[in-house]
Amino acid sequence: MSAPLSPNLKGALYMTLSMAAFTLNDACVKLVAETVPLFQIVALRGLSTTILLAVTVHLTVGLRFSMPRRDRPLVAWRTVAEVGAMVAFLLALTNMAIANATAILSALPLMVTLAAAVLFRDPVGWRRWAAIGVGFVGVMMIVQPGTDGFNEWSLLALLSVVIITARDLLTRAFSPAVPSMSVAVITAGAVGAFGAIVSLFTPWMAMGLYEIALTLAASVFIIGGYVFGIMVMRIGEVGFVSPFRYTSLIFALILGFVIFDEFPNTLALFGVATVMAAGIYTLFRERIRKQDVSPRPGRM
Repeated sequence: MSAPLSPNLKGALYMTLSMAAFTLNDACVKLVAETVPLFQIVALRGLSTTILLAVTVHLTVGLRFSMPRRDRPLVAWRTVAEVGAMVAFLLALTNMAIANATAILSALPLMVTLAAAVLFRDPVGWRRWAAIGVGFVGVMMIVQPGTDGFNEWSLLALLSVVIITARDLLTRAFSPAVPSMSVAVITAGAVGAFGAIVSLFTPWMAMGLYEIALTLAASVFIIGGYVFGIMVMRIGEVGFVSPFRYTSLIFALILGFVIFDEFPNTLALFGVATVMAAGIYTLFRERIRKQDVSPRPGRM
């Protein structure tokens, strides 16, 4: 018999599965958006995701929406940020290469580190500052200002990173009493409701079995991404499993080439590699910093 996987390897597997699920969700939405208005997709995916996620949460950990009064405005603003990020990213995704959009989004850990240092005075050494700078150079290599590839869709992808950073900082302020999966249900419902409202201003298109199947698949994949993401947080060391979030870039490159006949140019590929390297190094330095400040044995 083979030896069971260690907690770290299980965590790495769950992180990889989470990234695969989210990237497959993006691919499904991008495919359906070729023939169906985007906000019609958002409305229908939001409806099916909310129902499936609510049932899943109810059967596993229990669905509850009670939370401390101080957290309610934070949850509300986080939901607004989630909707804004969704709009910006999906508009970018459906109008640019999936690998490029995913690579820009992968700068998120760098942006969160930068924002935490500026807003919360989190200690950031010169090595991590250098990694952040290098990472943003990588982003510029992907969006390529001054070329035909740099347009409003690239800017929307960058805007989604800024909004998601705000979302993550709001999440950081939650008290432990906030039920994370119930917040996910609230968010899914809000996204679907927003899509439904906006879709009223554009004609709805009839959907065949192909489009319906892809929309339902997107719902299943996005729930899988949430569930595996929660499992990651409960097993393994964060410093070990976090770099595996960059497997999303590999999945995006493969799906972009196989499904959409897209492949980044050489400069963009170097940018993807640069963002990955800078992000992984930043996570590595964060792990070292936490080890350095942790109490040593025998000390109070």
